[in-house]
Amino acid sequence: MKYGCEPPDPVRFVLTIIPGLLVLAAFAGSAHADDLATMDVTTLRALDSTLTGGGILVAQAEALDSTNLPAFEINPAAVGEPESFFAWISTNGAYTNYPNAAGTESGHAEAVGLNIFGASQGVAPGIEHLDNYEADYFYQYIIVTNFPIPDSVVNQSFAFFEDPTNEPPIDSAYDNYIATNGNIFSSAVNGLNDGVGPPGTAYNCIGVGAYGVNAVITTGPTPDNGRSKPDIVAPGFETSFTIPYVTGAAAVLLQAAARGDGGSATTNAADRRTVKALLLNGALKPFDWSHATNAPLDTRYGAGVLNLFRSYQQLAGGRQTCTASNSVASGAGHPPVSGLGTIASPLGWDFETITTPPQQDAVNHYLFNPATNSTFTATLVWERQAGMTNINQLALFLYDASSGALLASSVSPVDNVQHLYIPLLQPGAYDLEVVKYGGVSQSLTPSEMCALAFEFYPVTPPLLAVSVSAANTVLTWPASPTVFTLQQTLSLSPPISWSNAAVQQWLTNNSVWVNVDASSGTSFYRLTL
Repeated sequence: MKYGCEPPDPVRFVLTIIPGLLVLAAFAGSAHADDLATMDVTTLRALDSTLTGGGILVAQAEALDSTNLPAFEINPAAVGEPESFFAWISTNGAYTNYPNAAGTESGHAEAVGLNIFGASQGVAPGIEHLDNYEADYFYQYIIVTNFPIPDSVVNQSFAFFEDPTNEPPIDSAYDNYIATNGNIFSSAVNGLNDGVGPPGTAYNCIGVGAYGVNAVITTGPTPDNGRSKPDIVAPGFETSFTIPYVTGAAAVLLQAAARGDGGSATTNAADRRTVKALLLNGALKPFDWSHATNAPLDTRYGAGVLNLFRSYQQLAGGRQTCTASNSVASGAGHPPVSGLGTIASPLGWDFETITTPPQQDAVNHYLFNPATNSTFTATLVWERQAGMTNINQLALFLYDASSGALLASSVSPVDNVQHLYIPLLQPGAYDLEVVKYGGVSQSLTPSEMCALAFEFYPVTPPLLAVSVSAANTVLTWPASPTVFTLQQTLSLSPPISWSNAAVQQWLTNNSVWVNVDASSGTSFYRLTL
């Protein structure tokens, strides 16, 4: 193997930009703000400083061939951790002392590790222990042989630089391992240079990409059958150093689930599928995020940019079981139900086993009645089962429960993730449906365990702010699940002609910011949906 490292009244606030004149207080921030703030880790810690991944075991596999003392090891002194925090494992042996004969020091491993457990930059500085593996050994002797390890989360900041034809067997090895052993894998998707590749292309891995100004973007879909990858992105220039942010976020959610923050069903809350659904559903969308009915995630950003606070809030919303279940003839319509009780929580999760009777489709109905304009997201996750070449086919639908109108659907026949995003959903009665198809070509097994995460986020028109300097003019507004479009006009004299501003929006430091050109004259800006 080769390894390597838009509301009814859209105008909330009109911002006037006049060359040389500062019209609002300067924005205290920059395009290079702290990654922890961008991922809303800072907000979560302000809520609960103990959410640091306490009690969670993590494995970190680092690349290089396992001979001649490979450079894959974290030096405890270099990262400010005691020797007892680590174990080092390669074909040369397993050691709990440093230095040792397993390998030699790796600056890459140390930088990756610090983004997991570093006191100042790590998402999960409170994890209990880290097992530091050499990647070739980890794949050949752990994954391929299906040898169980105690680590709940595995960080894979390495990629298989292989021919695309080698992707399916590598993906299968990981899918079988995860389905059998239950670990959460946060993995690179940059194995095929600018196109996605293993190990992050495995169905059951969380495939992680990079996001930000000048980030190296890895674009899906997968070369084998066009699946949506990456699953999620995090801030950073390269995937090596964004993957550990997702690893740390998973550890924090596991800690929170284990102590009951998601309710009494702690095993279900801590299931790898639930954690993946929460991570993806909590992610914030970049302004140019897009997907399709049969392609659930963006080819560059997946579900969006990691936001641990939103994921945690959905976990803390508690388990919300389906309002009703029924079945229909395979391939038949599955209209919404109404007149039943609704789920009161605007956010939450569920973990269920859904079963199809012979020649029928199974439908779980989740009924909601949001009282305000909302941005709606829902994510469904299941797995490729051990030993299987294909997957059971599941889908997500959102209906207006009063009119019966279908509002959105995610029906990819190849993905084991389905995702819905509606930026503006008005108050009303809604039926969110999880469907497991029972047709001969759609069902491998009668039952499938699946996780659902959802949120109805109140739409609050944000306030624009501006920072003007000699070099540039930066507009900012608070980041949220609602993606607003920046519009521009040169005059407020009727008739006013607004157009979308041709600028790149960025998520940084819990804000959305853009650079605008104020040199050509007075401009007026607004945010709209």
